[in-house]
Amino acid sequence: MNIIKKETYSFQSEVKELLHLMIHSLYSNKEIFLRELISNASDAIDKLRFESISSPELFNETPKIQISINKSQRTLIINDNGIGMTRKDIIENLGTIAKSGTKTFLKSLKSKKNNIENELIGQFGVGFYSSFIVSDKVLVRTKFAGNKSNDGILWESSGEGEYNIENITKKTQGTEITLFLKQEEDEFLETWKIKNIVNKYSDHITVPVEIQIYDEKNKTYLWEQINKAQALWTKNKSAISKKEYQEFYKYLTHDQNNPITWSHNHVEGNHEYISLLYIPEKAAWDIWNRENKHGLKLYVKRVYIMDNSQEFLPNYLRFIRGIIDSNSLPLNISREILQNNSITQNLKKALTKRSLKMLDKLSKNDHEKYQSFWKEFGLVLKEGPAEDNENLNLIANLLRFTSTKNNSSEQKISLKQYISNMIEKQEKIYYITADSYISAKNSPHLELFNKKNIDVLLLSDRIDEWMMNYLVEFEGRKFQSISKEDTSLNKFIKDKPIEKEETSKETVNFLNKVKKVLGDKVKSVRLTNRLTDTPCIVLSDSNEMSTQMAKLFTAAGQSVPELKYIFEINLKHELIKKICKISDSKIFEEWIKLLLDQSLLAEKGNLDNPHEFISRMNKLFIKL
Repeated sequence: MNIIKKETYSFQSEVKELLHLMIHSLYSNKEIFLRELISNASDAIDKLRFESISSPELFNETPKIQISINKSQRTLIINDNGIGMTRKDIIENLGTIAKSGTKTFLKSLKSKKNNIENELIGQFGVGFYSSFIVSDKVLVRTKFAGNKSNDGILWESSGEGEYNIENITKKTQGTEITLFLKQEEDEFLETWKIKNIVNKYSDHITVPVEIQIYDEKNKTYLWEQINKAQALWTKNKSAISKKEYQEFYKYLTHDQNNPITWSHNHVEGNHEYISLLYIPEKAAWDIWNRENKHGLKLYVKRVYIMDNSQEFLPNYLRFIRGIIDSNSLPLNISREILQNNSITQNLKKALTKRSLKMLDKLSKNDHEKYQSFWKEFGLVLKEGPAEDNENLNLIANLLRFTSTKNNSSEQKISLKQYISNMIEKQEKIYYITADSYISAKNSPHLELFNKKNIDVLLLSDRIDEWMMNYLVEFEGRKFQSISKEDTSLNKFIKDKPIEKEETSKETVNFLNKVKKVLGDKVKSVRLTNRLTDTPCIVLSDSNEMSTQMAKLFTAAGQSVPELKYIFEINLKHELIKKICKISDSKIFEEWIKLLLDQSLLAEKGNLDNPHEFISRMNKLFIKL
C-alpha cells in the first residue's frame, strides 16, 4: 500500500471521555463489541442497497461480512463490501459525536456506580468505539462505493486521544476493521467463540456473515457462513422464539436491556406490510430532545430505505422502536414525497392504533410491567391528547394518575378506576394542578372534597395543565379543575347558611369593606362553604386562564394577561370572626391584604412583592 498523505487529529473532547469510560470501566459483557461492528457493517450494506436503487452499478457483488483471525499477530478482522467511507465520513463518524447533550449524559454516567456497560454502548450510535474495550489498537481501511480509482483511507488509533488518517491503495469497496487484541483477550482469537457470538446476536441480519476456517484435509482456507441471514420479521410468528425477538431488538436498537413487550403483524389487503414494534424498558437519553430523530426503520419490499423514519408514528409515541416493511410504497420515493403520501398516512393510522392497543393489552395483562413503562414514558404519552384527537379515548385509557385517596405520589390510578370510586351524585372527574405533589396534596381547595370523601386527581407534572385542555371528558364524565369556579359543588353542601349570612347587615357591611380594600385586585368577593381549616382562598373564573397555564406561558417567555381571581372567605373561621370585629380601618385593611397575599401564595407559589407581604405580617404580629 502506497502512503500518499498522513495527518494526525485529536478526538473531540466528548469522544475522549467516552473512550476513557469504555477502556477503563469493568465491562461484564465485552463480547458486545462484535455485535456492534457487525451491525455497523450490515448498515453499510443496507445503505449501499438503497443507493443502488438509483445507481445499480454500485451493487456489483454479493453482499457479505467476513471475519478472519490471525493468532500470530493477535488480530481480529471484520470486513464488509458495503458503502464505505470518504475522508470526510471518517472524520465525522470516527472522530466526533454529533449529538447535543453528550457532556450532560457523560456526567450522569460518571456518577453511576453500576451498569455503565448496559447503558453506554449504542447511546450515541458509537458502537464502533466498543472496539477499544478489547483492543490496544484499531485500524480501519475503507473505500467509498463509486470511487473508480484504487484510492482508499486508513484510520488508525490506540484510543488515547489521537488518531491518524492516511491515503492508501484499496482495490475493493467497503470497510475492513482490524483489531489488535489485548493480551488478556485470547478468547476472541478462537473460532468457536466468534461463532457463538454471531449466532447469539447476529443470526437474524439479512447479510451473510462468514468466518475464515482452515481445512486440514485440503490444507487451504475456506469461508463458512455462520448466520441464517434471514430477516426475522419475514418469518412466521409461531417460528420465532421469545429469545429471538429479544435479540433482534438488541441488534436493532443497540440496547442491552430486553424490551418490555412487542407486537409482530403481517397485514394483507390494499396495503400489504409487516410491522414489528417494541416497547423499550428504559427511555433513551435523548427522548426529550425533539431535534434528534426517532422513528421506525423502513424497508420497502425487503430493501432498506432509512433509519428513524418519523412518518409512521406520531411524536408522542417516539419511544416505540422497530421496523416496517411495506410492499405498497414505491422504491424511488423521496423523503419529502413520503411525508405527503396517502399510503403513508394510512400506515401511520394503522401503526398508531396497533401501538396503543399493544400498550392497552400490557396494562390489562401485566400491571407491574405497565407501571414500569409508565414511570419511563408516561410524560411522553401525556403529549398524546393534544396531538391525536382521533385516538383520544384510547390514550385516556392508558393515562395514570395519583389522587387524594392514593396516599402516594406514584401515578397508578386509571380513569376507569377513578370513576369506579366516585361517590353517589358525583358527576365530574375532579382534579387539581400544582407545581409539585406536596403542593397539590396540601392545597386548601381540597378541604371540601376531603370532608365529603370525594377523590381528586393530583396533577403535578409540568405537562399536565396543557394536557387537561384537551381532556374534556371520559366515558361521559366531564373533567373539572377544583381551583376554578364550579357551582355544581353546591349539591354536596347539605347546610346552606351562606344565603342567610350574605343578607345579614353585619355580613353585608363586612363584604363591602373587603371589596373597598381590594378594589380591582380581585374579580369579586364572596363567602364560601368549601373551606374548613382555611380562612380564605382564590379561585379562577371558569372561563379564564388557570394559574398553572399562566405559569407555562410565562416559562415559555410569552406574555399573559393579568389574572383576576375570585376571593372566597370562610366566615366560620376564627381568624375571620376576629377580623370582622376590628374597628380600626387601617388595621382591617392590613389584615385583608395579608389574607389575599396568603391565598395568592397558596395558589401561585409566589408573590409579586414578597418583601411587602413579610413586612405587613411582621407589623400585624407586633400589633398582636
